[in-house]
Amino acid sequence: MTPSNATVLILTPMKTASGYLDSYFAGLEALTYPHDRLSLGILEGDSFDDTFAQVERRLQTVCAGFKSRLLFQKNFGATVPAGVPRFEAVYQAARRAVLARARNHLLFGALRDHDWVLWLDVDVVEYPADIVERLIALDLDIVHPHCVVDYGGKSFDRNAWCDDGRLHMEDLRGRDRVRLDSVGGTMLLVRADRHRDGLVFPPFFYGARSRWIRSSHPLRGESIGEIETEGLAIMAKDMGIECWGLPDLEIRHAR
Repeated sequence: MTPSNATVLILTPMKTASGYLDSYFAGLEALTYPHDRLSLGILEGDSFDDTFAQVERRLQTVCAGFKSRLLFQKNFGATVPAGVPRFEAVYQAARRAVLARARNHLLFGALRDHDWVLWLDVDVVEYPADIVERLIALDLDIVHPHCVVDYGGKSFDRNAWCDDGRLHMEDLRGRDRVRLDSVGGTMLLVRADRHRDGLVFPPFFYGARSRWIRSSHPLRGESIGEIETEGLAIMAKDMGIECWGLPDLEIRHAR
């Protein structure tokens, strides 16, 4: 199968995301990959705004050439106090457990006979129009572009790391591709059969006895495993699946 014939399912979990929908759908519509080989799945939940209604309305017209467009809604009852940044350490374990559950619900609801799954966060605002072709052409089971806020700047997605969490993609520039011990989900291409084989996003700390996890965890201190996208990467390694990063292929996240 040539890359242009492969079918790709783009999956995005969303929460309180109405401010990013313009750039999100503009990026999808600008993709140069054949749109009739693309499918889209979105799961909205626990929003404080009208994200679900806006997405429902926009899907009547946007990405019209896609093979399918699915919208799901599931609320997990997850809240962070008003005015508190969602990345506050005390809320990270619970927040990421919910995000893992949302990703799995979306995956199980939308995956059909697709060849690839492209995870894409709604607040990734810029990436090459040919990103799908470029990622698929590498023929790697799991591959992660380098997500930054400013091109050439520090890595935004700190969930992509190696060397016991000491190295991120900003430290690995100048290399074509690098093996990662962990990945993030800002943009992540996964061969769909790996998900069918059982590779999911653990909503708990997975791999406490795995040799791939960090010796000290930033959320808990002791070695307890990894969660969500990082947990998926450890599970992949335990399954004999390599994770790869592309330090010089940068995509841009919203500020």
